[in-house]
Amino acid sequence: MATTNKLGIYVQVPFCQTKCTYCNFHTGVVSGARFAPYVEAVCREIREWRDLYRAAGLNPGSGEWRVASSKHELQRQKKQNPDLSQTPQQRTQWGESGIVVDTVYIGGGTPSLLEPGLLAQLLQQIRETFATQPQAAMEVTLEADPETVTPEKAQGWIAAGINRVSFGVQSFVDKELVAAGRMHQRADIYRAFAVLRAAGVQNISFDLIAGLPWQTRESWKESLDELRELSPEHVSVYLLEVDEGSRLGKELIKGGPRYGAPAVPSDDEMAEFYEMACGFLKEAGYEHYEISNWAKPGFASRHNLKYWKREPYLGFGAGAHSFSEGERWANAHDAAEYVRGIESGRLPVEQRETVTSEMALEEELFLGLRKLEGIDVRRIEKEYATQIGQRFTPFENVGLVERDGDIVRLAEGKLSISNEVFVRLMK
Repeated sequence: MATTNKLGIYVQVPFCQTKCTYCNFHTGVVSGARFAPYVEAVCREIREWRDLYRAAGLNPGSGEWRVASSKHELQRQKKQNPDLSQTPQQRTQWGESGIVVDTVYIGGGTPSLLEPGLLAQLLQQIRETFATQPQAAMEVTLEADPETVTPEKAQGWIAAGINRVSFGVQSFVDKELVAAGRMHQRADIYRAFAVLRAAGVQNISFDLIAGLPWQTRESWKESLDELRELSPEHVSVYLLEVDEGSRLGKELIKGGPRYGAPAVPSDDEMAEFYEMACGFLKEAGYEHYEISNWAKPGFASRHNLKYWKREPYLGFGAGAHSFSEGERWANAHDAAEYVRGIESGRLPVEQRETVTSEMALEEELFLGLRKLEGIDVRRIEKEYATQIGQRFTPFENVGLVERDGDIVRLAEGKLSISNEVFVRLMK
């Protein structure tokens, strides 16, 4: 794990208007009356995080996050971090823990369903609890569905400090959107994009899914062409996942006719769509920095890079995951159970895992190879006191990976079969 005093915060909002056919997340369609009590619970978890973690046997922040143990050390850290927020409370917390929040990601679910005031409440609680970079320097992302965007909401998001919006576009073809159970249409994407630009949002990301029911080579190209016309700063392209956790996945597994299952493209077609996106986005000026992610220069997702670099992050809310000190844990996925736990003064931890050195090494390899820049073999060998260079030789011999000095990366043109490489590498 990279040693850092920078911390990412993820806030989970597990509410949706409807459940997409391909979705395997723990989200629910609930009454809007449950939004405010849920936000109150998340704010309490943030505010009382130290006590809640201690009672749950968690102790993040004692190792890779530097601790300022003296006035001299505090002054040294402040000198090295001139962008640090300077409220009296935050200065005290900086001296106590030595950490500073530089990214916040509000995901879901559909967090854009919340009124801007509730989102502002969440962000204000983070600022009051943690030392944070100044608002202009932080990356604060909100996931949003196009049909939920209004001028009033967009202005409220900006006022709250949100400066990056990640759109669940998925497709620009209405037939595909209907089959996927999405609530928006192509026209909503254009309208919402214009609203965000008018409000001053200068960092917008689009998600597209390769492999939706009824998708063809021609319709996929249509979505890519529409994307180029709007020209967002960031693009994520995901291949449709088939698993029993979603309605569409279950139907595909059993060979049923519902949810457009018979019209789902083949694996070879999905791989072709992915390769089309790689070439198209490169020509459009996007940098391919992670297997599923492209960005215009300077717009790579700083928060998501923390996951791939194995840097610490804390997750708040139902189903939110955290990683620190060689340990991962997750809150209860059920929102009602989560709220009851927090209201009783208990952190409802549902999953907990100690990351051994062997596990950490494997993560370094497959997470590192997800980044197009590759992995530094010498750094990993030094950090883990092991030799791994020879593990890549068979893959290099068949053209799956390439070496550049100490750097090993997936070979160009082999990204669509990256999972196969990862599986074989971990054997």
